[in-house]
Amino acid sequence: MTKKVILIKYGEIALRKGNRTFFEHHLLDAIRHNLRTETQDGSLTVTREQGRFLVENPIGDVDAKAVLPRIQHIFGLTHFCLAVKTTARNIDELKPIALDFMRENVAGKTFKVETKRSDKNYPLLSGEISAAIGEEIFTSDLGLTVDLHTPDTTLWVEIRNNVYFYVNSMPGSGGLPYGTNGKGILLLSGGFDSPVAGYLAARRGVEIVAVYFHSPPFVSERAADKVRDLAREIGKYTGRIKLCIVPFTDVQLFLKESTHPQKLTIMLKRAMLNISSRIAENENALCLVTGDSVGQVASQTMHSIAAVNTSTTKTILRPLSTMDKQEIIDIARKINTYDISARPYDDCCTLFVARHPENKPSTKAIEKIESQILDRLEPLLASALAGTEYVQL
Repeated sequence: MTKKVILIKYGEIALRKGNRTFFEHHLLDAIRHNLRTETQDGSLTVTREQGRFLVENPIGDVDAKAVLPRIQHIFGLTHFCLAVKTTARNIDELKPIALDFMRENVAGKTFKVETKRSDKNYPLLSGEISAAIGEEIFTSDLGLTVDLHTPDTTLWVEIRNNVYFYVNSMPGSGGLPYGTNGKGILLLSGGFDSPVAGYLAARRGVEIVAVYFHSPPFVSERAADKVRDLAREIGKYTGRIKLCIVPFTDVQLFLKESTHPQKLTIMLKRAMLNISSRIAENENALCLVTGDSVGQVASQTMHSIAAVNTSTTKTILRPLSTMDKQEIIDIARKINTYDISARPYDDCCTLFVARHPENKPSTKAIEKIESQILDRLEPLLASALAGTEYVQL
């Protein structure tokens, strides 16, 4: 029997040895969740196949156009192969199947055959399989010539529990399965950087809870809508995301009145990290995630980063720390957050930034200033936390 299936490859989890099964099951659950209607009614099955995942229709061909958009964004999956599966095993049975497949999928005038023999009990070696199938194609009426270096078409043959033929593979998102590396709190603004930071952290398996600091009436509700849309866009990769909307106006006004303008940005960031750390405790999160890029603005110099770090005991992940702005923009375009971030609605960070912020603040000086106002600042931080709105997107 021969039918069209989707053969799915995964990346670095194949090297995890003792933990490999854990990651595989996590990915299987994610694929089945995204295809839950079909897997529940039995029209699709998702199984493991000797280092691959297999999506197939038990009674016919898979509709790849309907299935792929729902699973291509799953972190941990590297390639999707539109393949033909056959239960045939004898090389004389496989040769005409390969030829028929090439008739439908050949591109150009040259070809080669590559074989991966995961079933080591198969009687022929990989090179022997490639040679036999290659000869069948070469002597056919397709008129193709062999090019082992830069062929127009490469026919891939995989000998597993069953045999698979494919010529093309579409890239996946790569990374690690979402949620397998603990949970982190993403400080999400309406800019370009923080959504990209959230995406990159999630791609390494960190479950994301997003926190947005909202400051009405200084920012409009459209600014909050912008952040909700950014969170939803990240959620297309993670499958789910929680957004925490923190009322930050009172904290900002107090710090603006109590702090020298040059130090205001650092004080605001410390307050945000303080509140985010408390949310992290409530969410059992292990780290904070920010969109800082070293040296991009005054609040992201090494001196400034050091000055805000001491406001929390949580680990702070900065996935963008060594990227320049163009690299960040390129990823934003790739993950479809660029156009949302470009909407002309400022967030609280933009509106309250000083004209000439200090770019080499002293950590000890900042901590001393904060200690002098902490008895008045603390109730405002607690009130902001208590008033936080939690939204599932």
